[in-house]
Amino acid sequence: MKKYFALLLAGVMALSLAACGGSSSAPAAPAETQKEETAAEAPAEETPAAEEAAADIKTVEAGKLHMATNAAFPPYEMISDNGGFEGIDVEIATLIAQKLGLELVVDDMEFGSVITSVQGGKSDIAMAGLTVTEERKQNVDFTESYATGVQVIIVPEGSDIQTVDDLANNKMIGVQDGTTGYIYCSSPVEDGGYGEDHVTSYPNGAMAIEALKGGKVDAVVIDNEPAKAFVQANAGLKILDTEYIVENYAIGISKDNNGLRDAVNNALKELIADGSVKLIVDKYINAEN
Repeated sequence: MKKYFALLLAGVMALSLAACGGSSSAPAAPAETQKEETAAEAPAEETPAAEEAAADIKTVEAGKLHMATNAAFPPYEMISDNGGFEGIDVEIATLIAQKLGLELVVDDMEFGSVITSVQGGKSDIAMAGLTVTEERKQNVDFTESYATGVQVIIVPEGSDIQTVDDLANNKMIGVQDGTTGYIYCSSPVEDGGYGEDHVTSYPNGAMAIEALKGGKVDAVVIDNEPAKAFVQANAGLKILDTEYIVENYAIGISKDNNGLRDAVNNALKELIADGSVKLIVDKYINAEN
């Protein structure tokens, strides 16, 4: 699925149905068509993060690191051609798990359940193109940021919406439920949003795009990378040149599990320092720009 575009529409719509139907857990698996060796496929090594964490790590399942995500968010997480999971977040989480001597297990669910799954002790980490916000920081702890996300606006070609300001002209905006796009757009006008009456939320981005194509909404606000995938797969849509907002992505971890938080954060820092994170991001994003 991540070669992106020839099969992207069918793949995204298929996994949309999966996201609407509940959650499933499966070990992360690379796409069968992937020829090049990736960082996530490298053998696990003994690292300072693993040594420091060995005595303190507590996970929901012994020997496993459960990652709560919504696998409908290319290129960060999506279902691969062979039915496993792949993407930026999946590969980074795989390397983190290896550093900690654990096996990554992907728990696929609706985006709105990602944080509550960690809070409730059903998953160990939340990693789903997850933006750090003050509200979310009240519910989970975050690692340092590993990527930057940009919210953009998708409209039909020929739309009279040309800038962010045009969204205020009595337009209906489609968003993915529980995302920062939803939070920003549905907030009151005095707080910089457009009000809940002008926003329709959907379980995932693919369904919001279908609503846009069907004329049910006038625009969709979503992160830039999945936006590019959706526009490439759907003729007649475009992304406005104006950015909506810039955000930072990080990993969410239960406030009751400081040992795991510190271990994951240390492992992530090592991966950033040695260039592994950049290598993964470049593979999915920068190399395609």
